[in-house]
Amino acid sequence: MNEPRLSKSEENVFLPHEAVIKEIVEENSSIRTYILEFTDREFNGAFSYLPGQFVMLSVPGQGEAPISISSTPTRPGTIHLSVRRAGRLTSALHSMTTGQYVGVRGPYGRPFPMDDLKGRDLLFVAGGIGLAPLRSVISFCLDKPGQYGSVTLLYGSRCPSDMAFRPDLDEWAASGAVDVRLTVDVAEPGWDGNVGLVTTLLDQVMLKGDGTSALLCGPPVMIDVVIRRLLDAGVSPHDIITTMERNMKCGVGLCGHCHMGSVLVCRHGPVFSVAELQEIEVAV
Repeated sequence: MNEPRLSKSEENVFLPHEAVIKEIVEENSSIRTYILEFTDREFNGAFSYLPGQFVMLSVPGQGEAPISISSTPTRPGTIHLSVRRAGRLTSALHSMTTGQYVGVRGPYGRPFPMDDLKGRDLLFVAGGIGLAPLRSVISFCLDKPGQYGSVTLLYGSRCPSDMAFRPDLDEWAASGAVDVRLTVDVAEPGWDGNVGLVTTLLDQVMLKGDGTSALLCGPPVMIDVVIRRLLDAGVSPHDIITTMERNMKCGVGLCGHCHMGSVLVCRHGPVFSVAELQEIEVAV
């Protein structure tokens, strides 16, 4: 992989654009989706991205953090950022309300290869908030009927009340556009679905050899197990695509915090095929 360089359009990469919180969707007790609109109308109208990219989100007085975009570019005007409360910045964001302002710079990173995925059956495997960037891909595919093959989603969470994006899951399943298969680690009253790790759902899926691509996002342990299961099932490492998490500070490949072997996740990723990870000798 060639070393990335900043383009002229990236000269002001560290200057965030102001965005207003238009709506907040409480996904579960720890995840909220923030629907944002840039206050600069011209910039808001021109803002574009692709599924799998991320932005650097800043909260006044709290710093900034990389957040995956969970909306789809096929529905412009706002962007959705789904944020799990985990530290100082995300806790501060969770205390904010509609009408308040945040900073956003980006988009950054390499997206999912949407052109290469055309015509292929897609298997999505997600755990917890890992559904956020995959939600962007699924919505993108559904907004372009006829361009992609069948869509199957295997999604696992700790318990039913922890499932994020329930309206989307229900809509996808009800429409028949997505074969949605859910599982939880621990059942709750009223849950009659699958109980067990998301990897148990793989036994229910018939993979169609060279015609299927698998897209993964979730806890590293889940990703490792799913990759091994898919490789053992004969899926090519070129057809297994996952996101990688690292400590991204600048988002543009300058600080070096997110190095992974010989590459920088913020510039060469966060989306990688397993074949690429094997090439740079990252354990999978």
